[in-house]
Amino acid sequence: MINVLIVEDDPMVAELNRQFVARVDGFTVIGHAADTKKAFELLAVAEVDLLLLDIHMPGMNGLDFLRQLREEKQDLDVILITAASKISQIQQALRLGAVDYLIKPFEFSRFQDALMQYKNHYDGLGDKSKVDQQELDRMLQKKSEPVQETSSVGKVPKGLTKTTLKKIIEVTLQAEKDTFSTEDIAEISHISRVSVRKYLKFLTEIGYLEENLVYGIGRPIYRYLVKESSRSRITSYL
Repeated sequence: MINVLIVEDDPMVAELNRQFVARVDGFTVIGHAADTKKAFELLAVAEVDLLLLDIHMPGMNGLDFLRQLREEKQDLDVILITAASKISQIQQALRLGAVDYLIKPFEFSRFQDALMQYKNHYDGLGDKSKVDQQELDRMLQKKSEPVQETSSVGKVPKGLTKTTLKKIIEVTLQAEKDTFSTEDIAEISHISRVSVRKYLKFLTEIGYLEENLVYGIGRPIYRYLVKESSRSRITSYL
């Protein structure tokens, strides 16, 4: 079992991360720290394999915390989970040995990929004293992402239809609120939530919609906004 420590100042995000970890076999959350001071205290008494670390926190920020861990030669791995998206921050994190970097908001599938990729490395190296080049290359090889059909301008991805896409777009433009959820569009269009989610995902991928994870009472939900400056991006798909 891989022991995970969550270092995140937002309690709702920390709880969401904890729930995500619980859905991935082979991992267990052994603690949560709302700041780096608490994180140091937990690291002193608990056996931790993996940190899920935010950058923007009160007191010492995540990058300085990670730098101090490396200076102290702490034997653990780190995945950054943060809204910080500046190239300089990402470069610093990678240079300090972060094994992955997730920019909020993100889908569970991306979170799961990060943990499973880490687990493959952890399991592959944990019980060996040495490996050959071929085996090392196999363990370090990132899972190749499927080529999205959306890369062909004007071609609707497999499983979607232009007729339904056009209807979804019309409903998004008629929505009474500036932002809307999958449930909102499903209710207005009378199309299943699962189907609507696929179309909204596609529209987000091509830049027509902006997607944001909103925290409130209950579970977080994704809300969408039509990007006025990018409306023309949909024209070739209709």
